[in-house]
Amino acid sequence: MNDQDLLAERFEEHRGYLHSVAYRMLGSTGEADDAVQEAWLRLSRSDSDEVENLRAWLTTVVGRVCLDMLRSRRARREAPDGQDHIEPVVTELTEENPAEEAELADTVGLAMLVVLENLSPAERIAFVLHDMFSIPFSEIAEITGRSADAARQLASRARRQVRGLVPPPDPDLEAQRRIVDAFLAAARAGDFEALLELLDPDVVQRIHTAEGDPRSAPTLVGAQKVAKRSLARGTPFAPYGRPAIVNGSMGVVVEIDGRRLATQALTITNGKITTMDLFLEPWEPAVT
Repeated sequence: MNDQDLLAERFEEHRGYLHSVAYRMLGSTGEADDAVQEAWLRLSRSDSDEVENLRAWLTTVVGRVCLDMLRSRRARREAPDGQDHIEPVVTELTEENPAEEAELADTVGLAMLVVLENLSPAERIAFVLHDMFSIPFSEIAEITGRSADAARQLASRARRQVRGLVPPPDPDLEAQRRIVDAFLAAARAGDFEALLELLDPDVVQRIHTAEGDPRSAPTLVGAQKVAKRSLARGTPFAPYGRPAIVNGSMGVVVEIDGRRLATQALTITNGKITTMDLFLEPWEPAVT
């Protein structure tokens, strides 16, 4: 085994961690893959003998790559809220042991990723690295090109924006599954009262589409409004929905004839649905 093979082997030990970092910063599995690959290319071209802490070195590189990608995305962004960039991570359930399946999913919730899209690139980098991965501000400062105190202020501003917007989900997946099953049953039956019982009074519903998609709709707040729109728009598709793990929590995927139409991420807190993020697959206009 030559030196390059040894270096590749060392890099692979950190790939999963690096992808988790990049996904939280970018919200896209594809872009996270690109950021991790770029880190490998830079490592392979560097003098690795001078790297004392490979994990820290790679984290810095991935952070800088993600920061550049976020800045570029914001500069060319056309769709509001960056909703066209978020990619849910879906893990299919196995009835034998659904708890183990959750470990295969990226555990940052979709509701959190949606909120993170509202942060500036530097705020997002500082918040993700410090609050989610406990990276010290001295290292974050190196990534953002600011002082450690400035990096701390970035994370603090981000924390204030995030606080209260993402309720913590119930940890019991089986309890979440019961709520999702009841949600699907109510939608299939068109049962407004049953659906209302499952929703938090201040539930937030967001529908994510690409710009120009005719299915786009404004964010709704409140159980009555959300229940009405859910039944009006979702009941015809409810028979095709099934429970799945979406970013570590129970959610719903909708498929017809093997084609996925939508992914519904739910945040369930204290036995009630508090946020609903519906990600619709790209719209294909009818050919005439």
